Amino acid sequence: MLVLITYDVSVISPSGRQRLVRIAKICEDYGQRVQNSVFECDLSGAQLVLVRNKLLKIMDQNEDSIRIYNMGNKAENKVEHYGTKETYDPEGSLLF
Repeated sequence: MLVLITYDVSVISPSGRQRLVRIAKICEDYGQRVQNSVFECDLSGAQLVLVRNKLLKIMDQNEDSIRIYNMGNKAENKVEHYGTKETYDPEGSLLF
């Protein structure tokens, strides 16, 4: 299923900058960055639980925000893309 993960991490402090790097790395491990703090991830239900738990352990509930949108299995009909940065097919070939 396609899952959209977005985040906003406070980087005022050094610990915030560290959280930002750690959260971005987790998202990169499970999906494709489509904007600075937005990732499209093709996940199973178990992977979604795992990613959510990892992110929640890192974030600061008082300073940061994470939003997870479960787009489901037929997401290609729910996503519209305009402008730069060509869209990708998460089920397609990784060769360019």
